[in-house]
Amino acid sequence: MTATIIIPPNADPNSELESHPQLENTPEISHESEPKKVISLEDFLVKPADRMEWVDGNLVEKTGITFKHSLAQSKLARFWGNYKDSSGQGGEVLTEILCRTSKRGRRPDVAYITPELLPESGNFTAFSQSFPLIAEVASPEDSGEELFAKAQEYLESGCLEVWLLFPETRLVFVNAGQSWRLFNADEVVNTQSVLAGFSVAVSELLA
Repeated sequence: MTATIIIPPNADPNSELESHPQLENTPEISHESEPKKVISLEDFLVKPADRMEWVDGNLVEKTGITFKHSLAQSKLARFWGNYKDSSGQGGEVLTEILCRTSKRGRRPDVAYITPELLPESGNFTAFSQSFPLIAEVASPEDSGEELFAKAQEYLESGCLEVWLLFPETRLVFVNAGQSWRLFNADEVVNTQSVLAGFSVAVSELLA
């Protein structure tokens, strides 16, 4: 999804607003070579802001959600959730819950956490690593290069399998840690290493 850098209200108005006057009314990311560090990752993980990710010291809002994006996200969460129950594999399926990667604080569109990794309390604000199975849904404004880079970030931080959904072109890419597999609209996409045995027609998932 499209990212928008947010300047916190307690930031120095002179240093921030003068150096970033365009951020107040534009959805574009600042391309400054050295963005200001406005909050530490540790502080963000303790008390994260809604719909925000932490990227290189900046709070980045997840935006650009369309009807197709929301529909694909909710469908996949429902399909994974129903399957983990019917197959007896357990665990939980989550949407936009914060996790810590090796570099950043991310909110995957859909994530599956195995029973073994669920905290005993059954509750957490931010997971300490990437979830085992993660899906990101592309919006029309997303950069494919950025999505694949984010997927690699997940895989380097404990994730075992990543799905990238492209609703507009009805394509699904899956990576279980070695290489990308492409599933077209007339094919059935299936899990490779996590939530074993799950499959769904791409045409049904991205109708």
